[in-house]
Amino acid sequence: MTDTAPVIEIKNLHKSFGHLEVLKGVDITAHRGDVVSLIGSSGSGKSTLLRCCNLLEDSQEGEILFKGEPVRWTGNGHGRRPADAKQVLRIRTNLSMVFQQFNLWAHMTILQNVMEAPLTVLGRDRHEVEQSARAYLDKVGIGDKCDVYPAQLSGGQQQRAAIARALCMEPEALLFDEPTSALDPELEQEVIRVIKDLAAEGRTMIIVTHDMKMAADISSHVVFLHQGLIEEEGSPKDIFTAPESERLQGFLSATQAA
Repeated sequence: MTDTAPVIEIKNLHKSFGHLEVLKGVDITAHRGDVVSLIGSSGSGKSTLLRCCNLLEDSQEGEILFKGEPVRWTGNGHGRRPADAKQVLRIRTNLSMVFQQFNLWAHMTILQNVMEAPLTVLGRDRHEVEQSARAYLDKVGIGDKCDVYPAQLSGGQQQRAAIARALCMEPEALLFDEPTSALDPELEQEVIRVIKDLAAEGRTMIIVTHDMKMAADISSHVVFLHQGLIEEEGSPKDIFTAPESERLQGFLSATQAA
């Protein structure tokens, strides 16, 4: 494990659900400070790739490395599983995931939601965690909502709370799975502003998104997935102003027309 290695490196990843092959050999690399956006139609494998990266889904073939350290596996094919539960926990806590549907605990206040994982998973000092949690809630613009419950917040506020919760784990990288798709356009902009600020800070992020403008604005690298394979990848300028493949050209035309 080295500081010069990519934070996340995925090599030849294959993932099937039964007989349905969702990922057919995908390579992704995110170095420190990279913002990698995954774009593509529904069913192209974007969210599955993110969940495999965070070890929420088991892949059947390929390598996943975190800061140069390969995930250790046991078994083969559909019987393949991570071999070391402690390694999985360590990697997962360093790759904080922000989900489309927020996944906040309804019975906890916003502050309690943000503090829970650093306290129970990392075993950090309560006073230190509370200070950190309040600072991150301030950072995402909802510091005044510490003592309310998720149901009392708008969707945009709940998603910003979920981002604060991810940040409070002090992760090496953030993984976003369609962070704005459950929101109406006005609330979507609240969350996009926060993600843009995080990108400007140089945080390492992999983002599955349907928002082409956000991907163009904040990404260092864009990957277009089509039917479980990388159809095209490159800089935002290349992908959005000079797409080479017909499939990418058609996809971008369809998103602009929507």
